[in-house]
Amino acid sequence: MKITKICCIGAGYVGGPTMAVIAQKCPDIKVTVVDLNEARIAAWNDPDTNNIPIYEPGLSDVVAEARGRNLFFSTEVEKAIDEAEMIFISVNTPTKTYGSGKGMAADLKYIELCARQIARVSKSNKIVVEKSTLPVRTAEAIKNILDNTGNGVRFQILSNPEFLAEGTAVQDLLNPDRILIGGDTTEEGQHAINALVDVYANWVDRARILTTNLWSSELSKLTANAFLAQRVSSINALSELCEKTGADVNEVAKAIGMDSRIGPKFLKASVGFGGSCFQKDILNLVYIAKAYGLNEVADYWGQVIIMNDHQKRRFAHKIVTTLYNTVSGKKIAFLGWAFKKDTNDTRESAAIYVADDLINEQAELHVFDPKVGENQILSDLNYLDSRTPEENRKQMTVAENPYEACKGAHAIAVLTEWDEFRNYDWKKIYDNMMKPAFVFDGRNILDAKKLTEIGFVYKGIGS
Repeated sequence: MKITKICCIGAGYVGGPTMAVIAQKCPDIKVTVVDLNEARIAAWNDPDTNNIPIYEPGLSDVVAEARGRNLFFSTEVEKAIDEAEMIFISVNTPTKTYGSGKGMAADLKYIELCARQIARVSKSNKIVVEKSTLPVRTAEAIKNILDNTGNGVRFQILSNPEFLAEGTAVQDLLNPDRILIGGDTTEEGQHAINALVDVYANWVDRARILTTNLWSSELSKLTANAFLAQRVSSINALSELCEKTGADVNEVAKAIGMDSRIGPKFLKASVGFGGSCFQKDILNLVYIAKAYGLNEVADYWGQVIIMNDHQKRRFAHKIVTTLYNTVSGKKIAFLGWAFKKDTNDTRESAAIYVADDLINEQAELHVFDPKVGENQILSDLNYLDSRTPEENRKQMTVAENPYEACKGAHAIAVLTEWDEFRNYDWKKIYDNMMKPAFVFDGRNILDAKKLTEIGFVYKGIGS
């Protein structure tokens, strides 16, 4: 089967960029991204592509090239489903906040709603592709729903997990380490796999397109994120030991990273990892392991989350103890709120939890982030439900520039590794701060020697 029409349900961080690149690289395929969120679709259709709802370097150029040619964003979900030969499901799978599995299991209600809508609308055979991050064996549930519609339509289910890193998503899509596609071992299943392989082969070397069975593909996504998060928690655990022993975690990371068996990536000590995937996927993995009675496996992966939470709390505690055991009434400037640089995504950002701890200590926080605005910052704090929105607003100010955020501050906390932070006029910032002036570098990106010479008391991670 040669695919000519693709529909993607979900116009978020995965669906939008992935479909934009497919449309750019496959001009003969009509790609329609649908979402019930009218404001989000309107933003994707904004004549100025710099205003699209997701900030990713290079994404606006890709959208500008393909949109209106063979890339379309629409709220007409059923129309797009009906027309498509291949349907990607790219909706949110958050951690459950209720009932059985609360706080750990993936909430699959949006996935099931998509499956039921596809089953109801479809009048011709479809290939349904799981793009959302899902627990292993989810395809079984989707298949049960689709195969029991009674309308004679035949469906093939594929698993095609994304391995994108926010901030580099476009490059990850254009030059992927691998494309993973899982499907049935039946003849029909193999035909479906080959149809999706042919789509990616428009720009990806076939040697980098890996095909597996469904369950291996579904589990590989959770495993990849678990391994990456494990490395971050491992180096962060050692950062605390370095601080006690006089070792430097940056030197340790460089030394072990030169071992070809270990490698240098994800060995950057920090205030902790964030983002929509790592914590959610590990909790999901823990829940699945427990469901199968594999308690030792669950405990092993659960420790990665425990270490990450500890690192965030430890960073906040370090600020309090260094500032003479009280930050009550003191102005603390936050540089960065996004969970990492080059994205406006704040989900599970370490900044949220450090801010929450410091507000509990009655600090007055002033935040600047180049890509995150006041509404999002306050919404993130309010979501924790630690206090009323009014109390949060009273303790939190969002600044329009970094110099305003730092003026009169007792301390600065660097929470995101934005490149521009390195190039600020740090002498000017120092001159306008309370003395002694403290910098807590939660990302180890600043020049400690230079800042110390200016007069700052510099506190990094792991040294």
